[in-house]
Amino acid sequence: HASRAPAISVSAESCIPAGLRLGPVPGIFKLGKYLSDRREPGPKKKLFPPPRLGGSDGGDAVFQVRMVRGELVDEAGSSALEWIGLIRAARNAQEQTLEAVADLPGGQIFYRALRDVQPGEELTVWYSNPLAQWFDIPLTATPTHDEKGMGR
Repeated sequence: HASRAPAISVSAESCIPAGLRLGPVPGIFKLGKYLSDRREPGPKKKLFPPPRLGGSDGGDAVFQVRMVRGELVDEAGSSALEWIGLIRAARNAQEQTLEAVADLPGGQIFYRALRDVQPGEELTVWYSNPLAQWFDIPLTATPTHDEKGMGR
């Protein structure tokens, strides 16, 4: 237990309305195995189960984001560009709150809320169907992507 790296997750502090768009996602867009953030040193491990909110189990950081004047910002008031890379890949459809979308193939990637996200819920993302087809990726998030990555 003590050997695992601290996790960073992003959760809603206020209700996030369905259909809200975040982004664009900066840098090279990859989910699953490659979901390491450029600001984080070292390899990123997937955690099962996700950390409890509040960080009571030893160093896990929960990034709280909330709606302010129609925009989703973090505690410091930074826009999504600052922390969107910390949102973790969803492991299944039940826990998925956001989908990655692009207006056209190869275009900028945005995240869109699939439903109303309630306060305290973690934001997790997976590819929309058109984007999954573009990247040649399975349409449902499963733990196998997170562990093995996709053979390209």
